[in-house]
Amino acid sequence: MSYPADSEFVFELLTCRWAERAWPPESDRESALVVARQLGTKRRRWDTVVVEADPEALAARAAFGDDELDSDLLHVVRHAPAEWTWYRDALPHPGYPWRYVLAAIHRAAARGVVEKRRKGRRIEIRRIAPYPDWVRRIVAIENKPDLDASAARALSGQLEHDVETALADEVWLATAATDAAVEPALLESIPVDVGILALDFSAGVRADAGEVAWYPSSLSPRADGDGVDSGDCGDRAETRLRLAERAYGRGWRSYHSTMRQDCRHFELRRAGDALLPWCAAKGRHQTAAECAGSCGSFQPEPPQWRTRGWPIEGGPGKGIERLLERRRARVRERSAPDSR
Repeated sequence: MSYPADSEFVFELLTCRWAERAWPPESDRESALVVARQLGTKRRRWDTVVVEADPEALAARAAFGDDELDSDLLHVVRHAPAEWTWYRDALPHPGYPWRYVLAAIHRAAARGVVEKRRKGRRIEIRRIAPYPDWVRRIVAIENKPDLDASAARALSGQLEHDVETALADEVWLATAATDAAVEPALLESIPVDVGILALDFSAGVRADAGEVAWYPSSLSPRADGDGVDSGDCGDRAETRLRLAERAYGRGWRSYHSTMRQDCRHFELRRAGDALLPWCAAKGRHQTAAECAGSCGSFQPEPPQWRTRGWPIEGGPGKGIERLLERRRARVRERSAPDSR
């Protein structure tokens, strides 16, 4: 086994951390990176998403806060004028009632991403800064550590969909490295446009833990428009920006929001350059699905842990949450090529 667990969830976390360290594989880094997990559209969700960003533009994006901007907020922020203007004159018609735009303006002003004022009976808005064009490329990675023939058949249709819609600029399949002379993934029915990564995490995450077994093709929508499924993607540029915003706001360390880090058995353990969740009760890396209040081993942190002896307010669970948030912020704030 070339990764320190037997779950795809842990392999996914390791892949995300490796991408932060070593992307793009076997090439020099020229972009800043935002790495996230479990993002996509209504019809397709990717395990890992790498957003390659312009470093200066990514730094300018920070003016709009750490949280993602949803489609309604993007409509307001991207078109907000430099000078005070009635919002209906400033913003293009959204295709739905203006009252929903007004609700988005109030949300945007509450978050400090636009300014608003009332002039008579009208609401005027003004931008705090130009919204930057920060996204260069979007890379989708499907993680399947144990790729056998049945798994390859199940993935083939999904990967074909990714190639046809071309929502991402590149699509990769990441699998656990083997000792075989030819990686088994190369022998399966994977679309030729999809790249294949062989990742060896037996010693945890290292910059040299990945090897390219097959290089991907650069994807673009077909000229006749048939490459984009409007029911799935809609406007390609808008959908890509919404995906990038979700990646910016959530990152990949947000697993703490769906796991019970407030359990007395929840820990983080180092695997090379990565920190992975560990269950002391089970003596192994737990999956996201089993780490819940319904787990038979779940025990809340004793109240004493939150009031006595712990230097981190709120107990060790809150400390883990803040640690992951700090690491996410630190990686995001670094500019290329220092984010390795």
